[in-house]
This record gives sequence, C-alpha cells and structure tokens, in this order.
Amino acid sequence: MTDPARLVVTAHERGIATLTLDSPANRNALSARLVDALGDALTACGKDPSVRAVLLTHTGSTFSAGADLKAPANPYTFVALMRQIVELPKPVVARVSGHVRAGGLGLLGACDLALADRGSDFAFTEVRIGVAPAVISLPLLPRVEPRAAARYSLTGELFDADRAAAAGLITEAADDVDAALAPVLDGLRRASPQGLAESKKLLTVGVLDAFDQYAEDLVQRSASLFVTAEAREGIAAFMERRDAAWVL
Repeated sequence: MTDPARLVVTAHERGIATLTLDSPANRNALSARLVDALGDALTACGKDPSVRAVLLTHTGSTFSAGADLKAPANPYTFVALMRQIVELPKPVVARVSGHVRAGGLGLLGACDLALADRGSDFAFTEVRIGVAPAVISLPLLPRVEPRAAARYSLTGELFDADRAAAAGLITEAADDVDAALAPVLDGLRRASPQGLAESKKLLTVGVLDAFDQYAEDLVQRSASLFVTAEAREGIAAFMERRDAAWVL
C-alpha cells in the first residue's frame, strides 16, 4: 500500500510489514504528520494477523533528522509513539542506511532490534541547540551503555555504526545491511506469534518501567527547555547555519 500524503509507505512480504519513512523534504524529521502516520501504520500492523514482525526503514540518506523544528509533533504524541513501538506485540526491527539524529535515535531505542550499514552515522545533537535528549532517554538509557550515553549526549559529536553497536544503540553494524538482516528476518518468520509476543514482554520490562516512572517529568522538562533564551538562540543558529552565541 502506498499513501504519499501520509508520509509512510507500507509493504508486506512473507509476514514482514515494511514501514518506510518517506518525507525527504525534511529528511524524515519527526513532524506531527509523520508521527501520526507512523502511529497509524503501527496500529494496523498490530491488528493484522498476517504480520509477524515490522521492519522500519527510510527513503533517502537520512533515517530521521530528529524533531521537525518547523512543525514539531506534540511531545506527548511522540512519547506515545515510542511506547507504542515498545508495546507492540510484534518485534520491530530498524534498518538504517544513513544519518540518524536526536529524536531519530529515540525511534531506534524503541525498536527491539536495529541494524545499520557502516556508512551510517549518529548524533545526539540536542545539547548543541540548548536542550537535552529528554524524552528519547526513555527507551535509550535502559539499553545504551552508560559511558557512551554520557559521551555522546554531552558532546553532540558524530559517531559511526561500529561505535553505535558497541554502545548498544544498534544491534549490528554491517557492510551490507540487507544481507545482515536476512537471517534476522528468517528467524522472526520461523518464530511463533505467541512466542514472539511473550518474549518481547520479558525483554521490555525495564524500558516500560522507565516510561511509567519518568515520561511525564521528561515531557515537561523538554517543553520548558525549548522556550528558554538559550534554546531560541540554538534553534536560530541551526536554522541560519551559524555557530550559536556560546560556541568558544
């Protein structure tokens, strides 16, 4: 099925529903429309008995550039989307071949598995615009190695797929991401629906605990940061492609 107006393209092959983020004009940034479209597609996958697992991928050279600063999703809606991925009773596997930034990392953290080619790169860019990776920490901090989370969240520096795998952000870095995915998808096709759903429940307890305990506080914290003077300067600098006032 293809519905360009909804920004997500859906395909189905032997039990694997592929959801492709298709908003190239803004590098698959997490606009209100894209978040809603992905949520609707995931809901349909959850209800479809012919879907064994979901593969989340992208068009273009960017998996997701993070929040759409011009037309952002409501933070509660984005938190609900990440939780929906975690709670979906079917595995969600991310396929990355390109750039992932900020909120896009939240999508990876919510997925059960994530594979990327070695040409991909990643960055927590929030700190460079005067905010923090607040709501995306919900699925990420339970899964990412703490020292790596500290380094990349505090510096905003780029890191490659091998480092992302070592940090636990992704499952595997590969020269050919589709070749690496083949045995994973085959394994999911061989697994029983009940076995997958119950195994996923066991694996996501810690992540869901983080949502239950911290989601409200982090949404409020994120909202308060975005209206500060520093964040306004950081966002303006980003839009104008210049250094922010605090850069030394």
